[in-house]
Amino acid sequence: MTASIEVLDLVARMKAAEESFVLATVVRTVSVTAAKAGAKAIIRPDGSIVAGWIGGGCARGAVLKAAREALADGVPRMVSVQPENLLAELGVKPGENRDGVRFASNMCPSKGTMDIFVEPVLPHPSLVILGASPVALSLAAQARNLGYHVTLAAPAADLLSIPEVDRRIDSLTLDELHAARRFVVVSTQGRGDEAALRSALATEAAYHAFVGSRRKMASLRDKLLAEGIDAAMLDQVKAPAGLDLGAITPEEIAMSILAEITLERRRGQRVPSTDANS
Repeated sequence: MTASIEVLDLVARMKAAEESFVLATVVRTVSVTAAKAGAKAIIRPDGSIVAGWIGGGCARGAVLKAAREALADGVPRMVSVQPENLLAELGVKPGENRDGVRFASNMCPSKGTMDIFVEPVLPHPSLVILGASPVALSLAAQARNLGYHVTLAAPAADLLSIPEVDRRIDSLTLDELHAARRFVVVSTQGRGDEAALRSALATEAAYHAFVGSRRKMASLRDKLLAEGIDAAMLDQVKAPAGLDLGAITPEEIAMSILAEITLERRRGQRVPSTDANS
């Protein structure tokens, strides 16, 4: 019990520090196994187990592999480590997935069965907004309600009010940012468009977007190409930003951008349902 409390205490501290890790929990055991149901372990992205214990080498390899994959796609998974004869009875091979469970072979003499739930814990996704336009401010407000870590980069002189964000940068130059999956939106509305785009393109992100017309983006693209910015990088910028929802107001445009970011953020995490009523 004490070990579990220590693990959960470290989980709370690592979540507060916005660290990435996996919490692995043994949920079922059959026959002789080194760890019992309820055992927990914290696994860092480098594969090190920093607290807790879920057994020896019989389960370790399969769990660490599942942990790496879970951190990459953000999706929890179940791992079932069983002796080969039981896998054969089920008609599955080691490494095979069935009904959301990945099966692995237990080669240890104990020949026990152990089911482990592998849960990724990731930092809040990072939304970086460059600009102080009405769309930028509405985007910041809506994104915080959806659990994003919001950074707003804009000269203080351009802000009519101080928005509630996680971090504010008093310029269009980005420095060290929140370490998480990142989405970058330029919404400068004519005030420093080129500088903001240069900063955005220099920032690694899963999504880059520009709030403005295709014609305006084409003009900026030509200018940045002349400055030596790589064409392939410029082609990654979504312009105009957001899904085509017929949005008109700044709030609606911000909503369309967050909808588009959500599509990118959740890509591969859900299997589309074939039942419209489900």
